[in-house]
Amino acid sequence: MHTCELISVGTELLLGDILNTNAQYLSREMASLGIGLLHQSTVGDNPGRLSSEIRSSLSRCDIIITTGGLGPTPDDITKETVCEALGFRLCRDSAILADIESHFTRRGKVMPAENAKQADIPEGAAVFKNSCGTAPGAALEKDGKCVIILPGPPREMKMMFNESVRPFLISKYSDGVIISRNVRTFGIGESDMAHRVSDLLKSVNPSVAPYAKDGEAFLRVTASAESRAKAEALLLPVIADIKSRLSDFIYGIDYESLQEAVVKLLSEKGLRAAFAESCTAGYISKRITEVPGSSSVFECGAVTYSNAMKTKMLNVSPKTLERFGSVSEQTAVEMARGVMEISGADIGVSVTGVAGPGDDGEFPEGLSFIGICGAQGSFAERFETGRKNAREYNRYVTASKALDMLRRFIIKNY
Repeated sequence: MHTCELISVGTELLLGDILNTNAQYLSREMASLGIGLLHQSTVGDNPGRLSSEIRSSLSRCDIIITTGGLGPTPDDITKETVCEALGFRLCRDSAILADIESHFTRRGKVMPAENAKQADIPEGAAVFKNSCGTAPGAALEKDGKCVIILPGPPREMKMMFNESVRPFLISKYSDGVIISRNVRTFGIGESDMAHRVSDLLKSVNPSVAPYAKDGEAFLRVTASAESRAKAEALLLPVIADIKSRLSDFIYGIDYESLQEAVVKLLSEKGLRAAFAESCTAGYISKRITEVPGSSSVFECGAVTYSNAMKTKMLNVSPKTLERFGSVSEQTAVEMARGVMEISGADIGVSVTGVAGPGDDGEFPEGLSFIGICGAQGSFAERFETGRKNAREYNRYVTASKALDMLRRFIIKNY
């Protein structure tokens, strides 16, 4: 198997000003091509440090892919540094310079003199055209090693990779296929999940690896083979085994989110849902409506923080609020029933609780009551995130719990 390392270039990445989505994208692409990714690193706009990282990577792997540092400003130093490390000479390419000038002309602008440096190409390198920007990429091959330099803007990088780099890698380096599937669960902890599949975690091909994020637990199942069909054949029985062990904790496979799973279920059953939120402040509605096509299943969302609005908008009884309080099972049930009846939706979902930071004197931070109401009746569950001083986390995970309760309610009753 050929091996690869990724080097992301840019001080803005080190400072956390920009999220490095390029590394995630390229990691998945390498896996799909059957190229083993050994290492990822991020280097600031410093020629000495970048040169050191390149030389170190060349000692470990076959292919290096860099992103960033191909712009027209003095701190864009990737191309020059790579050429120096490999012993390549930069030469100005008149055809590429004309393309860059044309890029500006089409926009009614004159090319700044600084952009001319982007037409300086490593002599003898394969050049990758930039279809939506001014910085071309290149592949420099020497002594059985290859360094591929790509632009930093994600849109430019992805288009260049798909149009030029992927075919280049397939023709020269892809000698197998690696496929990964992500089994996504909610309502089970990572350690409990791992215990239920402990024997599978010892498997080599496919390999099974657990991880967790934002209150969810996942299993990444990865298989390698000489073809996609053979890799899929290795994956299928393991995925089926995992499904039998984790059953209804599983809400999706691969990159389907919890809200996508819920929207899919609602759509398949011809149902519409309405949401009444207090402590989550519209988080559930936001996540549902992020899914394309959600307008066919989303009736409405109401954010009712005050008791007065719970009564006025959702018909929650003042007596219920006085006797049990706004954070209670009884209030959650009446909120869910109220939003369902007022909107005419098939199902009502509600959340009331304490997002934090800090307890409210009676209930701990991260506690909520989540209500569900449908034609079959209504109920509410108590839920605790167990986190302190984590307002955004508490709201997000509580919204996830509400979505999972809705998912299970649909599966059970429809």
